[in-house]
Amino acid sequence: MDTLMKYRFVLLCILLSAMTMTSCSESDDKDDEYANWESRNNVYFENIYQQAKSAIDSGDESWMIIKSWSKDGALSLYTAGAEEGTHTDYIVAHVESQSSYHDECKVLTEQSLATPLYTDTVRLHYRGWLMPSASYSEGKQFDSSWQGDYDTTTMVPAKLSVSGMINGFTTALMSMHVGDRWTVYIPWQLAYGSSSTSSSIPNCSVLRFDMTLQSYWKAGTKVSGFK
Repeated sequence: MDTLMKYRFVLLCILLSAMTMTSCSESDDKDDEYANWESRNNVYFENIYQQAKSAIDSGDESWMIIKSWSKDGALSLYTAGAEEGTHTDYIVAHVESQSSYHDECKVLTEQSLATPLYTDTVRLHYRGWLMPSASYSEGKQFDSSWQGDYDTTTMVPAKLSVSGMINGFTTALMSMHVGDRWTVYIPWQLAYGSSSTSSSIPNCSVLRFDMTLQSYWKAGTKVSGFK
């Protein structure tokens, strides 16, 4: 092997070595971010669940624990002192603001009691995060229907099919009234499960959403453009 070929061979080895080191470093960073991800997410959701349960048991009406619509064929709420069964059959919701249905007079009308059905279409403001991690103290944001600050006078809601969403998201929608704004925690069993098809959501991820229901329509109704 002449001198030039030896030089090229040595240079190639150095380049390959550098590429290998960089690849391992990036992989290690990712592994650190999501190390023991399933167990960490299980603990995270259980802590949220117990926080909500304690609040409900003490009479705090701003928290709700809602059983998935798919479990018994109907929605059901956890009530103080009730036996709740498997916690991951439920979503947890914290009410940030409520519609006129929850005003001081509590005047119940057919319209104020109404919630979207499985077959309905909704207009919704939403933003989603993963659980807090090493690089994201508030959780990594993976999706949003708006940019910038929360301001319903400028935000344009997304048009979504209730039946086309993940189980926990659908459960939340079917429990909300127009005007409600909730923070919703969805266990991974009611989200993307252990084999996520989303490039931005790892397997076994608990999801947190900021959701505001703007309006909804029954099946077969023409949905007008947003104004």
